[in-house]
Amino acid sequence: MTISLVEGSFDALIFDCDGTLVDTAPAHLRALQLALEPMDLTMTAEWYYPRGGLTPDALLDDYEELLGRQGLPRKEILERYGVAFQSLVPQIEEVAVIAEIAREWHGRVPMAVASNGERPHVEATLRVTKLLSLFDEVVAAEDVKQGNPAPDVFMEAARRMGVEAGRCVVFEDSDEGLTAARAAGMRAVDIRGYFDPVREG
Repeated sequence: MTISLVEGSFDALIFDCDGTLVDTAPAHLRALQLALEPMDLTMTAEWYYPRGGLTPDALLDDYEELLGRQGLPRKEILERYGVAFQSLVPQIEEVAVIAEIAREWHGRVPMAVASNGERPHVEATLRVTKLLSLFDEVVAAEDVKQGNPAPDVFMEAARRMGVEAGRCVVFEDSDEGLTAARAAGMRAVDIRGYFDPVREG
């Protein structure tokens, strides 16, 4: 299956990063598992994958709720997670069906990446898959007040490109991201109908 876009029906394209342009979920999960190991805690694939669209902080909020305990040393966990994830970046591959859309429209319309992820991770994954140079703008979690499902990252991407929100098409793979794109008044494409990754624990 392919995604067809009609020229003239939009002025800009916005892509989520994790799970949309690049298949990073297994690396994120493994990095979180490694970060939690020193505390004798674990995170299962079954629990993690449905929450892949959350920011790291929101994910840990849910995890604390699962454990029934508050006050995990979040700064330490996130630091270990960041180091572990960067070590796994070389294993990450593009999501071909979506990356091809970016290549096809590069130079024809403005394009941005808008992600709930942190900039070092977003740029590292786009760099290793040789996709970074396709985009005019990269908006990450640090650039906005609220992550998905708030519309902030998509609104900021449109603002930076100088394009009206209603003339943007967004590619997303999570419920939170699709909600955010629609809240921004943008046309949202759920890529899960075109990309079905195999997930292992």
